Amino acid sequence: MGIGDWMVLLAAAMAAGWVDAVVGGGGLIILPTLFVVAPGIAPPTALGTNKLAAVAGTGAAVATFARKVPMHWRILLPAAVLAAAAAALGAAAVSLIDRALFIPIVMVVLVGVAVFVTLRPSIGMTLATHPPTRRKTVLTVALAAGLIGCYDGLLGPGTGTFLIITFASLLGTEFVRAAAMAKVINCGSNVGALIFFGATGHILWALGAAMAVANVLGAVAGSRMALRKGAEFVRIVLLVVVIGMVIRLGWQQFG
Repeated sequence: MGIGDWMVLLAAAMAAGWVDAVVGGGGLIILPTLFVVAPGIAPPTALGTNKLAAVAGTGAAVATFARKVPMHWRILLPAAVLAAAAAALGAAAVSLIDRALFIPIVMVVLVGVAVFVTLRPSIGMTLATHPPTRRKTVLTVALAAGLIGCYDGLLGPGTGTFLIITFASLLGTEFVRAAAMAKVINCGSNVGALIFFGATGHILWALGAAMAVANVLGAVAGSRMALRKGAEFVRIVLLVVVIGMVIRLGWQQFG
């Protein structure tokens, strides 16, 4: 790859970091760009290189959110470990499952998310009047970490988005706090998938490290903007990104 190719990938990584920090879905920016710039790259190598960048970006987003948003670390950190294990299992199953079968399912779920957020404008805008019990919070976060974490290792698009919607709808968490919680879990799932892809030799370390720096810059900018502009901004970006993901996946599946 030439210097122009590297610049394109770094720009994509920065944009993906911004989107990921706000609502998730950055993988749908980096992965297609990797396949266009380096058409001969093996899919597991593209996924592994993307995870190296994503780990840095989600870690930076967590650090930025944690300065302003109260975090339930005793719940979130164990859930992040669970997400890491689930993502590693999902990554290990990549070669065993026809990933194309999942794309129509993911598209249907994303359309459902867009309709749900549109028809329920109050979701994620304020904290719930009656906060959930600790037991419900632990169970919801753990299930989300296990199921969505496994999905992240197996396929990936929209992981952060699914986490945000889960926390906003089931726990009554407003979008900014839901995004902060999602980044902790997503960071764990990224680490788990990264460990698997690294152990199996599917990471371009130099490229991934450069993209990680760009991803961090985008993630910090995105998380700061989400904190500054609030829940309504996150809601709008979420809808735009979800619609974009549906179009992108539809083009990939049927185009």
